[in-house]
Amino acid sequence: MTTNGKIQFGCAPIAWTNDDMPELGSENSFEQCISEMALAQYTGTEIGNKYPRNPNALKRYLEPRNLQVASAWFSAFLTTKPFEETEKEFIVHRDFLYELEAKVIVVSEQGRSIQGNMDTPLFKEKPIFTNEEWDKLISGLHRLGELAGEKDMKIVYHHHMGTGVQTTEEIDRLMENTDPDKVSLLYDTGHLVFSGEDLDEVYQKHQSRIKHIHFKDIREEVLKKVKENNDSFLTGVKKGAFTVPGDGMIDFSPIVRAIYESDYQGWIIVEAEQDPAKANPFEYALMAKKYMDGIIPQKNFV
Repeated sequence: MTTNGKIQFGCAPIAWTNDDMPELGSENSFEQCISEMALAQYTGTEIGNKYPRNPNALKRYLEPRNLQVASAWFSAFLTTKPFEETEKEFIVHRDFLYELEAKVIVVSEQGRSIQGNMDTPLFKEKPIFTNEEWDKLISGLHRLGELAGEKDMKIVYHHHMGTGVQTTEEIDRLMENTDPDKVSLLYDTGHLVFSGEDLDEVYQKHQSRIKHIHFKDIREEVLKKVKENNDSFLTGVKKGAFTVPGDGMIDFSPIVRAIYESDYQGWIIVEAEQDPAKANPFEYALMAKKYMDGIIPQKNFV
């Protein structure tokens, strides 16, 4: 397996405390989270809801643990609110990440999203954007991409369950109608498999646009029950639909091979929305790291 030597391996804090459901992991401190990430030998993190919002304060915690900031989620409402509202919040978010030396900004359109609704059936009531909403999304993302470019950063669009950009068709439409210099793609294995998409097809088709990667796995039996029961996204999370690589239905070996044989440069972030009371965050982070070490020689990481 070849490597470009510029792939870094990080972990998301959502396994310790869930951003959408803060009651999951409310007992876990920020210091515990980042210390256990470092103990499991990750070198990067995304930003969770307990992280200090002052860049210098956050650096003082991360640097002794040899952790860098890979990115952080940004909720856009380009289809449902005036652009100026999203723009104002985005600039604050961009500048925060810039001070932390992150290169990409994770953006997800939350207009009409049902991902945060506890009682809305995920597969029955997924939003479908109108042509007008697509136009607002595309033009808005172009403008956000320009703002990111002012700091030599890129936006990476996060396709996500329960939103208007979830399926292969929707990802294709977004990529086909956006400028590659302004809009890049986040590739999330868990959301693609949850949605029923083909991992290899999406990667091969859009690899030149992929600038950030989330690795998470799926528990197949839980996914089946979510569909059968018409559960919401958050209910699926609480039931344990997501897990870390090596603990679910996805064979990551061919995905890893494709990534390392391509020109991908950036972060691979292990991320699994789970109830930490049922899935000990450190134990699962370590499980994922050991699994990844088994399919990628450690020397390939920087």
